Formats: sequence, structure tokens, C-alpha cells
Amino acid sequence: MIRDPNTIIVGRKPRDDYVLAAIVLLNQGADYAVIRGQGDLIYKAVDVYNLLAERLGSSIELVDVNIGSDKAGSRRISYIEIKVKRTI
Repeated sequence: MIRDPNTIIVGRKPRDDYVLAAIVLLNQGADYAVIRGQGDLIYKAVDVYNLLAERLGSSIELVDVNIGSDKAGSRRISYIEIKVKRTI
């Protein structure tokens, strides 16, 4: 599967690293950023969005939230994708 270059996959790093990655991506001219959390890290993706919204305030807009699961071998892994864009 080919990932969108505007997708930030949330892992085990501190939340602020992903918030900074989203800010840099949007400041570099990207139309949108997608914050993706999988499995046990879904909560962290939501935290990253909340921190991003807190820092940027009304200059970002929530575009879409996609929830689903991917098949990995014989298991299914849940995910959330939160799409945001700059309003200014």
C-alpha cells in the first residue's frame, strides 16, 4: 500500500514530535495533513489533533475523520485518520 506523503503515522515518540511534524507540513505549503493512529496508538493520534488545534486555534479546520481496520496477516488492526487543513 502506498501512503500519502501528507500522512503522519503516530508511533511511540512524544506527542509534540507529531504536532511539530504537522505544523511543518502545513507551513511548507501542503493543502492538508492526515494524522493516522493504529491499534493501541489511536488515542495518541486524537491527542496530537487536540494539541494541534490548541496551538493553532482557528487557523486549522477538521476536514474528515476516517475509522476502519486493515488486515495484517490473520489479524485486523484498527486505525483512525484525522484530516486537517489550514484555513488561513
